[in-house]
Amino acid sequence: MKIGVISADSASESRVALTPDAVKKLRKLGFEVIIQSGAGQASYYADELYQAAGADIANSSIDVVSQSQIITTVNDLPPAVTDHLTSGQIVVGMLDPYRNTQLDTYAAKGATAFAMELLPRTLSRAQNMDVLSSQANLAGYKAVLLAANEYSRPFPMFMTSAGTVKPAKVVILGVGVAGLQAIATAKRLGAVVEASDLRPTAREQVESLGGKWLDVPMSAEEAETAKSTGGYAWTPSEQYVKDQAAVVDKALSNADIVITTAQIPGRNAPRLVHQATLAKMKAGSVLIDMAAGTGGNVEGSVPDETVTTANGVRIVGAANIPSMLAAQSSDLYANNLVNFITTLIAPAATDAAAANTLALNLDMEDEIQGALAVTHANQVRLAKR
Repeated sequence: MKIGVISADSASESRVALTPDAVKKLRKLGFEVIIQSGAGQASYYADELYQAAGADIANSSIDVVSQSQIITTVNDLPPAVTDHLTSGQIVVGMLDPYRNTQLDTYAAKGATAFAMELLPRTLSRAQNMDVLSSQANLAGYKAVLLAANEYSRPFPMFMTSAGTVKPAKVVILGVGVAGLQAIATAKRLGAVVEASDLRPTAREQVESLGGKWLDVPMSAEEAETAKSTGGYAWTPSEQYVKDQAAVVDKALSNADIVITTAQIPGRNAPRLVHQATLAKMKAGSVLIDMAAGTGGNVEGSVPDETVTTANGVRIVGAANIPSMLAAQSSDLYANNLVNFITTLIAPAATDAAAANTLALNLDMEDEIQGALAVTHANQVRLAKR
């Protein structure tokens, strides 16, 4: 049974789905691995490293697909590759399922497609398969470094004979995995950090990292609702949203660096920073919009471009930050995929000694497989949003 790896079909994507270390792990499970020549080059994994790990090298993505039962990818397969799928093949990757226009084709081809973004993150046994967390963690770290590179002043406070250099004021909007890593990184660089999130429960996490929580007045009833739902299912009132916007507007007006991280799977990113707020910001301040690729949190941001406003504020449209750390992000992503692929193996074949009887165990009733499968048995399984 072969697992295939194809090259990313994008000039802005440097990651690869499986690394040489991941190949070794899969070989121990009894799989063979075939990889498209050059697929790991942008991540600094040469073909020779894959060969040393036991993988075969193919000349093209079509060659990979024609020989593989499981095809791994970073993003969705290119249409030219999808056309060559056959019934019973499996595709595993970050397929952007709610925007994916190829699901009907996958279903018609009889392929089972697993979208890794749909992983139930509340399941303890799924934590080592969580691609969103592994990639967001690195992205939050790199976002701060991008901001430091764009900002024309240092982050930490300096005491010099010529005077005192004040520390940079950093505001993080969105305190998920990326936001928390951004807070920790900015603090390590010596900045003063403030953070905001619609989930009041995030306050404790922010403060544990040394950040200041941007507090928004909340009624006793709202506080109880937010607490009882853990913050995730809480729908704030119009007054709360208005009050939070005012608090954030004031913080951004005094900020040197702003990093926005809010994204919603299957939908455009929420707009957090509007032109009216940008107009109040200081010349030389920097915004890193980590959601630029899905509509942008910042009004006026452009994916993969830096835009300077009339008042001298720079907006960096960081559409794919994990790709900037391709070697490490590929390594973590590959581990996520290996851990998931392991769940597809029939229990009797998980020992290397049973490699000759290696068999798949597709089970749509399984809480992980069932959640990730967007096509199976010639059907599109994804619920519309």
